[in-house]
Amino acid sequence: RDIDLHLCGQAYFAAQGCDSPSQLLEMVELCFGTIAEIDTFCFCTDDRTRVPLGEKNGYINASYIRMKVGEEEHFYITTQGPLPSTMADFWQMVWESESDVIAMMTKEVELGQVKCHRYWPEPPLESIDLANFHLRLDDYQILEYFIIRTIEMINKQTEEKRIISHLQFTTWPDQNTSKLAEQLVKFICYMRRAHSTGPIVAHCSTGIGRSGVLLCVEVLLSYIEKDLSVSIKQIIIKCYKLVWMSTTQWGYLRPA
Repeated sequence: RDIDLHLCGQAYFAAQGCDSPSQLLEMVELCFGTIAEIDTFCFCTDDRTRVPLGEKNGYINASYIRMKVGEEEHFYITTQGPLPSTMADFWQMVWESESDVIAMMTKEVELGQVKCHRYWPEPPLESIDLANFHLRLDDYQILEYFIIRTIEMINKQTEEKRIISHLQFTTWPDQNTSKLAEQLVKFICYMRRAHSTGPIVAHCSTGIGRSGVLLCVEVLLSYIEKDLSVSIKQIIIKCYKLVWMSTTQWGYLRPA
């Protein structure tokens, strides 16, 4: 089903009591402007937040992130972009977590380098057969700055079927701060509408920079919506106790 992203964005901004998108973005940028620059975060593995895989709690390079905004909890999984050798594990994680939205913040290839294996069905290959799951592309829509794919996921053992929304943001080059704040806000708007169950699974190439920025911005927008006071620095530090964010990505979280 086609969607009108302009109307979607207008509805989102109107819900915040703003006359225009620019007013909300000014609020966001003012909020971001309080961030003190932090050079590095240490990446550390923590068994309390890592995502276990299967009955034997197998390893996948993925972490749970839970962020509370008032009484509401935002629940995510951040992970690296799947490799050919980890594609089956990735989809097993999506199934076991009962997630229905995947937010992909990278292209397959950027600046001549492969950033992520194509782990989803894409024409002319409209289905993928894995050991435990069958994936079928049900629908897709190419928009100006992101792609919406609807994927049917079938468990081969139980024959249970689920619908996964695969959202790929395509206008954020790696290691270069995006200036397209309004587009990211609209992407988050659609991501929220598509999400109904389980944690949102977010990844870029490494699962560190852009994925984390997406989640931090989504949480910050929730604070703005609820008219709650917020320490942006504390939110980002909390989010990145387990994930290291590259310094260049910080530019997105504060005005240039």
